[in-house]
Amino acid sequence: MSNSAASSVTPAPASPALLDRFASIVGEAHVLRDPSDIAPRLVENRGLYHGASPMVLKPGSVEEVSAILKLATETGTAIVPQTGNTGLVGGQTPREGGSDIILSLERMNRIRDIDPVANIVVVDGGCILADVQKAAEDHGRLFPLSLGSEGSCRIGGNLSTNAGGTAVLAYGNMRQLCLGLEVVLPTGEIWNGLRRLKKDNTGYDLRDLFIGAEGTLGVITGAVLKLFPQPLGHQVAFAGIASVEDALTLFKHASGLCGGALTGFELMPRIGVEFTARNIPGVRDPLASAHRWYVLIDISTSDSAETAERMMTTLMEQAFEEGLVQDATIASSEAQQKALWHMRESMSDAQKPEGGSIKHDVSVPVSQIPEFMHEAEEAVMAAMPGARICAFGHMGDGNIHYNISQPLGADKAAFIGRWREMNKIVHGLVLKHNGSISAEHGIGQLKRDELAAIRPGIEIDLMRRIKRSFDPAGIMNPGKVVVV
Repeated sequence: MSNSAASSVTPAPASPALLDRFASIVGEAHVLRDPSDIAPRLVENRGLYHGASPMVLKPGSVEEVSAILKLATETGTAIVPQTGNTGLVGGQTPREGGSDIILSLERMNRIRDIDPVANIVVVDGGCILADVQKAAEDHGRLFPLSLGSEGSCRIGGNLSTNAGGTAVLAYGNMRQLCLGLEVVLPTGEIWNGLRRLKKDNTGYDLRDLFIGAEGTLGVITGAVLKLFPQPLGHQVAFAGIASVEDALTLFKHASGLCGGALTGFELMPRIGVEFTARNIPGVRDPLASAHRWYVLIDISTSDSAETAERMMTTLMEQAFEEGLVQDATIASSEAQQKALWHMRESMSDAQKPEGGSIKHDVSVPVSQIPEFMHEAEEAVMAAMPGARICAFGHMGDGNIHYNISQPLGADKAAFIGRWREMNKIVHGLVLKHNGSISAEHGIGQLKRDELAAIRPGIEIDLMRRIKRSFDPAGIMNPGKVVVV
């Protein structure tokens, strides 16, 4: 899939003299100009989008970011903010043509402050997610956002895409995990909204405009994030089940029994377990026999390990008695817990060796997941016999990664060429169930035109008004989310 189908007209590249002006802001030592150095930053993680850029700027301070954006607005130069380059919709990828300058926050990676009493941490936008998790752990606290890319993704990108991950069920996504922001506007103005308050009703909530805006309204250079006490009890179970309906009933039982202690409830198909065991080193099927569906259940308690153990044991006993679970294993060590989660988190990467994969990041109301799954399977298989459907995800919050791997022996290019056809089928059913075509990955380039087609006109118009208000010169990540 090329950028050209989902990008606006790209202006001519900046002159060498103008590029030198940008470079002087950060110093030549913090500029990438060599095409071989820039190349890894020009490709989206799945290879769907390939862009071009004359340089990468790596500012070391908020003031340098401000100077870059002020000059960009004055000269009409497009800026593409990029953190870990782990996005999956082309939101961080420059356009074709070589006019977009990449702004990387990798040097702005400080933990500015941590307050375990108030349960907050203040960080730079370029902090790696795993480093924030570690800083919280060192102070006896938990930062609960967990993603498969947490070793390389960065907080600014997590906020700009309103990242979800595996713990949304208990803790919410990044919007719920953020108290305040520091943002550099396209004009170079700096908004210091690093408020540490849980209660603050002083006018419009500007923070929420930037979270999920995918770098189209400004650059997030700092954030105040919520921390939580480290759980004292933790249990993980992996169970084989017969149907998605049984998974939903089991989820109802788990929610009623565990309440807020239920931190994860993940749904996986048999083919996903097969892909992962076959293609990810060190992964194996934890159950003795095959089952059509599986669930991974995660329970974390704040009082004691005994409480978590009792909850999981009670839940599994009830599930076996009612015939909801056919077989199960409860992790007996932290290493086993991590191994079970590793299987789930590796499910996306496990599809790559199987050939082409058409992916959908969707959400539907939890109660409608079984109906949606049945309808989607019937429609996809009718359109593409032999397709291998690997639909898995966060059943507890309704987010399903409805991925379709190419039929065995199929031509990969021809298969990928049917991406939009499959989108129309799957997304049509999502909308039928009042769901969302983008649950946690964002819009970027991939879903921009589709968003404009499915949302009410007034909604798209309001987005365009906001974009024009914050970015009158149109220099911030153009061609992404919404076109003005």
